Amino acid sequence: EEAFICRESFSYLPHNSLSLSLSLSLSLLLFSRRHPFDNGECSMALIQFGSSSCVAQWGIRRPQVAVKASFYPTRLESHQDNCCISQINCLGASQSSMFSHGSLPFLSLVTGQSRNTHSRRGARFTVRADTDFYSVLGVSKTATKAEIKSAYRKLARSYHPDVNKDAGAEEKFKEISNAYEILSDDEKRSLYDRYGEAGVKGAGMGGMGDYSNPFDLFESLFEGMGGMGGGMGSRGGSRSRAIDGEDEYYSLILDFKEAVFGIEKEIEISRLESCGTCNGSGAKAGTKPTKCKTCGGQGQVVASTRTPLGVFQQVMTCSPCNGTGEVSKPCGACSGDGRVRRTKRISLKVPAGVDSGSRLRVRGEGNAGKRGGSSGDLFAVIEVIPDPILKRDDTNILYTCKISYVDAILGTTLKVPTVDGTVDLKVPAGTQPSTTLVMAKKGVPVLNKSKMRGDQLVRVQVEIPKRLSKEEKKLVEELADMSKNKVANSRR
Repeated sequence: EEAFICRESFSYLPHNSLSLSLSLSLSLLLFSRRHPFDNGECSMALIQFGSSSCVAQWGIRRPQVAVKASFYPTRLESHQDNCCISQINCLGASQSSMFSHGSLPFLSLVTGQSRNTHSRRGARFTVRADTDFYSVLGVSKTATKAEIKSAYRKLARSYHPDVNKDAGAEEKFKEISNAYEILSDDEKRSLYDRYGEAGVKGAGMGGMGDYSNPFDLFESLFEGMGGMGGGMGSRGGSRSRAIDGEDEYYSLILDFKEAVFGIEKEIEISRLESCGTCNGSGAKAGTKPTKCKTCGGQGQVVASTRTPLGVFQQVMTCSPCNGTGEVSKPCGACSGDGRVRRTKRISLKVPAGVDSGSRLRVRGEGNAGKRGGSSGDLFAVIEVIPDPILKRDDTNILYTCKISYVDAILGTTLKVPTVDGTVDLKVPAGTQPSTTLVMAKKGVPVLNKSKMRGDQLVRVQVEIPKRLSKEEKKLVEELADMSKNKVANSRR
């Protein structure tokens, strides 16, 4: 690739910055070789030089550098490239950069897939100023920590969403909380004073919208002060809230007729119930759960990993408290779970028409919840034992019977088994093999519509004897002769 610098970019630089731009372009080219990009992908960099900063863009297809000196920008927009921009924060070491002057605090890299890779030559970038956290809190840049805290308390009371119902109050509250979190921390405030909001981002300390829950910050600040009053509730992310119990499953075995007509059965289930020793708290008698010091009651911790591309953060369940946000000396009866397993007998009403795989739900008969959470449900999963004679096809019942060829010719009456008992079935004369006869409303009731039933379908199989006696054979031959004569007469 060639290093290409837009002519327009020089108009952004002070007259004595030409050598700086050349060093910058070469360094960015070397950086792109160390960190290759896909074809058509562009990148931008934000570099701090004293009280000014530079914006640079380069890419694979047409490498170029456009440097802009301005007051510290952090948010970039491309009006011509229309890049899909995602932000990655990383720290830059002064010894690894050819264009660092003194100590280079950080590079804020913005990468994205260009949608117009052929129109980069005159690309302009609009630079927006950082949020002024001092103005947000209404304090001066020389304000003490006590003054900052006092200003935050006053504004937080006014804009807390539980008190202020105006549109935008919650966003304002979050902005106030973000500003306080930066300015109340000496290290973050120092970075912010030197490099602006992006300085805090570049150091892996987050940015607007990346801080901890603002309502948790509010709660922790006013903790021990008697609260805010006025019905303000905690809106933090504490995991000490109630947890609903898990569902319990039971395999219910029914015979064929029980499934067809329904039945009421008493079953014994095993489930988790609230521990009577600790009243479900999970804590040893005489002790109370306390807020987990590892996660601060959040139930989650953030694991940070520093890579060549920056600091990556992953939210993980807190191990010491198992995500509950609380720790305590465990109860000996329930081992700290707050629940113990017990058996219980309940009556279960099975409706008519259930089949294998059907599930019956009994609300509230599952495992008990934790810390006042609702109990889960009990699901009884039906398994039906097949009948050796009658087969089921949805709401119909299938039955196969055999009759002799004489009965097929002359007709007969059969005794047919059904779920209602044995019933007479008339087989008409001249019944053909594999004929299906319908016994109306002798099938399975429709589930939840017991007055509606399917049919019983009787499939007729005609048996042909393999051996005949002399008398039977003689009669069949006479019958055959009569049939031939009948056919011959019909042709005349």
